[in-house]
Amino acid sequence: MTSSMRRRDWLRLGGALAASAGLPGWALAASTLAVAPMTLQRRTLANGLQVLAQPGGGGGSVSVQVWYRVGGKDDPQGRSGFAHLFEHLMFKSTAHLKAEQFDRLTEDVGGENNAFTAEDTTAYFETVPSHHLERLLWAEAERMSTLNVDEANFHSERKVVEEEFRQRVLANPYGRLFEAIAPNGYLQHPYKRPVIGSIEDLEAASLDDVRAFHATYYRPDNAVLIVTGDFDPADLDRWVDKYFGPLTHPDTPVPRVNVAEPVRDKSAQVKLTAPNVPLPAVMLIWQGPKVTSEDSPALQVAQALLSAGDSSRMNQALVYRQRVAQSAGFQADLHTDAGLLAAYAIASGQRQPQTLVAPLMREIEALARGPIAAAELDKIKTQLLTSTLNERQTAMGRGQALGWAMIQYNDPAAVDRELQRLQAVTAADVQRVLRQYVIGRPVVTLTYTQESQGAQG
Repeated sequence: MTSSMRRRDWLRLGGALAASAGLPGWALAASTLAVAPMTLQRRTLANGLQVLAQPGGGGGSVSVQVWYRVGGKDDPQGRSGFAHLFEHLMFKSTAHLKAEQFDRLTEDVGGENNAFTAEDTTAYFETVPSHHLERLLWAEAERMSTLNVDEANFHSERKVVEEEFRQRVLANPYGRLFEAIAPNGYLQHPYKRPVIGSIEDLEAASLDDVRAFHATYYRPDNAVLIVTGDFDPADLDRWVDKYFGPLTHPDTPVPRVNVAEPVRDKSAQVKLTAPNVPLPAVMLIWQGPKVTSEDSPALQVAQALLSAGDSSRMNQALVYRQRVAQSAGFQADLHTDAGLLAAYAIASGQRQPQTLVAPLMREIEALARGPIAAAELDKIKTQLLTSTLNERQTAMGRGQALGWAMIQYNDPAAVDRELQRLQAVTAADVQRVLRQYVIGRPVVTLTYTQESQGAQG
């Protein structure tokens, strides 16, 4: 029996026992859920590549993922968006692969492939029928070592990234608002630079800049290879040695960001305007802890209590009862070096955005100081646990959980601790972290309104 089957059985058992006792399905599950550890094999090649293998439960398919320890924070000064640009370039040609051939190796055999760039990592992942595993391993080693970083690929993908910026940030009425969180929330850390980059920085980049970035970060000693699903571990070891073993890395160490984010000691007011803002909005931004902090699970629960779904506190209060906002939320955006907490509200009509601050703060303070019903807390924790466990029912989901554990903790066992720590969160923990990081702390108040007709012209 695989560990994924055991997790599923425990979840069903909790619901069944609760139902037999006449309780909601989440009531008992939240307090008694036991999850078997995720079993896996781990090794490091002589060239520094870390390899995680988690066989079983793939249903005839296998997930191959490569997580590089390079993200938006590693973009060169004045070159924001480089890590994101490389996410796109990695799908272009290599010494032995044509451009876009990854689609042919995956989609044409009934599989899928994708990638993403975040503040701390760039990750590439595929799911294919198991008998295509060797081919995918060869292809990942191929683009790690022989990517064609040439003028044609550079210019074509730069245009793609710039168009993505226009669609996600400029065309979206509230794209500029959410893109403004990091630049206004962080004081010094490179997290200030948006991961997606900017058109100005991308246009200023040269081919030499791009080649230097690739040589610096796309190397085996800066990557984690993760394979999960239906495969023979002996075959995997042989193929990894064959295709990744011969790769070498530069003699120079991988540069690391070592900027310590200073403590914000005073509040600030920021006015942001844009040409297409249907309704005014406000964003409140506080400093938060690193994702590895012991407070991280409690902040995750606080986020869910305040803004997860229609029944969340902010949605019920600001949208349904008071009708001052058409949407509202709270997010804990925590990374390996630092983090931010943010609350926002988009007005329900043409009102001053400052009038939304008090309703937002009332809900946060009510959660931080008022009673939290046991049923409300159990419901939210079980929703979070169920979501996490559901994601791990697939080979892709288990691989992504392991990827984040390696990027954030360099320890695959963190996937098991995550569930334990989440279940251990109490009402007192939720209130403590809100009082520690939000209530009475320096805050950046960002108002977002339509720019004047004169400014538009």
